[in-house]
Amino acid sequence: MAQILSPLPGTFYRKPAPDKPPFKSEGDSIAVGDIVGLIEVMKNFVEVHAEAAGTVVKFIAENEEPVMAGQPLIEIS
Repeated sequence: MAQILSPLPGTFYRKPAPDKPPFKSEGDSIAVGDIVGLIEVMKNFVEVHAEAAGTVVKFIAENEEPVMAGQPLIEIS
């Protein structure tokens, strides 16, 4: 199993906007470079990209959860 880690501290978002569907859901395939979420830092949003290909096993961080740099966000296989 591999993990996608938070690139910086902030708030993790699974959706591009509150009224939009999540970037990825459990069971979805991921390719290198896919956007899997956003980190908000001081009203700036930074895209979180997959660094490995695979399938989403589970989200470790919940939507709108505060996260630290290096914290696991998503587990992939």
